[in-house]
Amino acid sequence: MLQTPSRKTHTSVLPGLFAAAMAVVLALAVHALLPVLSPAVVAVAAGAALAASGGVGERLLPGLRLVSKRVLRVAIVLLGLRISVPEVLAMGWRTVVIVLVATGVTFVVTPLVGRRLGLSPGTGLLVATGVSICGAAAIAAMRDSAGGDDEDAASALGVVVLYGSAAIIAVPLLAAWLGLSPAQLAVWTGAAVHEVAQVAAIGAASGVLAAAVTVKLGRVILLAPIVALSARARPGAGRPPVVPLFVAGFLAMVALRGTGLVPESVTAAVPPITDVLMAAALFGLGTGIDVRRLLSGGRALLLGGIATGLIGGIALVGAVLLIP
Repeated sequence: MLQTPSRKTHTSVLPGLFAAAMAVVLALAVHALLPVLSPAVVAVAAGAALAASGGVGERLLPGLRLVSKRVLRVAIVLLGLRISVPEVLAMGWRTVVIVLVATGVTFVVTPLVGRRLGLSPGTGLLVATGVSICGAAAIAAMRDSAGGDDEDAASALGVVVLYGSAAIIAVPLLAAWLGLSPAQLAVWTGAAVHEVAQVAAIGAASGVLAAAVTVKLGRVILLAPIVALSARARPGAGRPPVVPLFVAGFLAMVALRGTGLVPESVTAAVPPITDVLMAAALFGLGTGIDVRRLLSGGRALLLGGIATGLIGGIALVGAVLLIP
């Protein structure tokens, strides 16, 4: 008697899970051919393309909800194992100041600008989180705490993917034109570009991969406190836990990595696993993107451009003034 509902539930999620699995295969294949395109970006684009073609039917929705919520939270928890706190602290106080100021100002100012543009508070907060911290993963982590709906999250995802991808081309060109040193380029890239994979693409092409990614991971650490504070501060949220469970898991993994007890074989296996899980989750979220509405609306795109310019400008000024 008890097995029948369970079987029906499992059957109902299979079409969506299969679609997400196919999207992951596509994302990994495209990334292998074009390393400049991260699996996360390809997955979001694939989800948006499926939605635009009208291919997201009722049969896919249960599975897509599963990957965009539960699978996503597992991926965020595992993301903590990618962060080495000693390496982040070794960046030096100047770099830490640049990261904190650029991230903090962008996170605070962006929702205020979004409000002036007439956007919903959820959209403003999600764009602020994606631009200031770590792109699509941060948007997905903040979605529940922001009090926004799937449409807010989809708009923010589209904006972050667009501007973050453009940065892969723009940042190296601007750095060469401005005559930045390798150290300045590494700090600017890590402190300003949205996605870890986008930072890695710029760093690899410019010879500053390790330094740029380390700076970027310093921003990723800020995901946990910002999500927790936002959950507590949201009006009408009742009495949420001090820290959402998946955020606590993320912090626990960061702490575990910091003890030095995690074998290198495990830390080496974590990045590809999190890439797969995150790609599946972001495909699910990407199916909520209405490309035509995003491009015709203009306001979310404008807010994303302002936020990207803000964090990029602050990080650039800090890198020029503080980094030799």
